[in-house]
Amino acid sequence: MTGFARVEGGGGAIHWALEAKSVNGKSLELRVRLPPGFEWLEGQLRQAAQKALARGNVQVNLQIDRGETRARLAVNQAVLDELLSLARRLQSEGAAPPSADGLLALKGVLETQEEAEGEEALQARERALAADAERLFAALAEVRQREGAALQATLMGHLDTLSGLVTAAAAAGAAQPAALRQRLATAMDELLGASPALSEERLAQEVALLVLKGDVREELDRLTAHVAEARRLIEGGGAVGRKLDFLCQELNREANTLCSKSPDLELTRIGLEMKGAVDQIREQVQNVE
Repeated sequence: MTGFARVEGGGGAIHWALEAKSVNGKSLELRVRLPPGFEWLEGQLRQAAQKALARGNVQVNLQIDRGETRARLAVNQAVLDELLSLARRLQSEGAAPPSADGLLALKGVLETQEEAEGEEALQARERALAADAERLFAALAEVRQREGAALQATLMGHLDTLSGLVTAAAAAGAAQPAALRQRLATAMDELLGASPALSEERLAQEVALLVLKGDVREELDRLTAHVAEARRLIEGGGAVGRKLDFLCQELNREANTLCSKSPDLELTRIGLEMKGAVDQIREQVQNVE
């Protein structure tokens, strides 16, 4: 979700540059910095961002170069009157009176007006800036897509590692049916020799509990399925970051369960390596839209 894009444009004697920087984020958050008189552009920027992006913290900045154009500052009387009314009400409640420079510094009170431009020129500029807002986020989306292509190879490599560990775990002696049978026979001998003797019902419960506790085949099956689903999502493209993040939670849960049920050190070691591989995948998934 990281990326940078810049577009430039101009109208009349004014030149502008729009920049957007994107970093990781759970949802789409847009922070916009606009010079006085261009506040109207924020709505256009938000619409363009929502069309082009699904996630990320994005900061947008508009730089204006007026060249030799003469401009003057004008007070937005409607906004100022509303602020003065609010200030008088607060004064009646004990607040200090506002200063003139403090009021003028508030957003929307001062507006920049071009002296030599007519309504038609202003409308043309607004249309050009709105079009550049679309271009900006299209360019940012393209940059993020190129990063995503490189990230896809990295994620696939981590999934290959995890898949190999699942295969190694399935091949480990402790996970084989013969080992399960041996543990069952040992458990039966211990339970039959218990004093006092166990009832048949209690014996069946104890045996079932011991078998289930040491059988990790179900966890290995789920790990295999989750890895396959992660591959499908990555190859399918689109905004899959949230789904991959959820899959990482499931992969980590299965690896934890495998470690807790493991009857020997070799299988535990493989389970710990799985957890490390899942952490690497999760770290990279935070960069996926």
